[in-house]
Amino acid sequence: MNQLSHYDKSGRARMVDVSDKPPTARTARAEAFVRMKPAVLDALPRNPKGDPLEVARIAGIQAAKRTASLIPLCHPLPLTHADVSASIEPRGVRIVATASTTAQTGVEMEALTAAAVAALTVYDMTKALDKSITIDKIRLLEKTGGKSGHYRRNRA
Repeated sequence: MNQLSHYDKSGRARMVDVSDKPPTARTARAEAFVRMKPAVLDALPRNPKGDPLEVARIAGIQAAKRTASLIPLCHPLPLTHADVSASIEPRGVRIVATASTTAQTGVEMEALTAAAVAALTVYDMTKALDKSITIDKIRLLEKTGGKSGHYRRNRA
């Protein structure tokens, strides 16, 4: 089993030194699901604050770019691409975020942060209609590049 890399030999949290790692092309895709009642879904196009899905998309992209400011031991990365899509499904809104870079470490945290913040933005823009909205399954779907190679989650 792999060891946790964010701890030194004495057990103190540390930022991982990636100086010796070669830059490689890396991508990540993550999702979150905002579960809401049908009445809230029906009201999305008439939201007085604006289109919640478009605002969430922009919020997610901004979050991907700010991940190192939010996650204490995360490396700041030069993103070459970040995008977020939001689609309406029968039980809520599915958020899918992608991030890409050519760097010494991966972009999983950027994709996950983008998905989480986009989902929180949908909640923020719809909470006046229903406080019982939930955010489910914030998770990595796929990542490429780096020493650990390709990973793809089964959709179950």
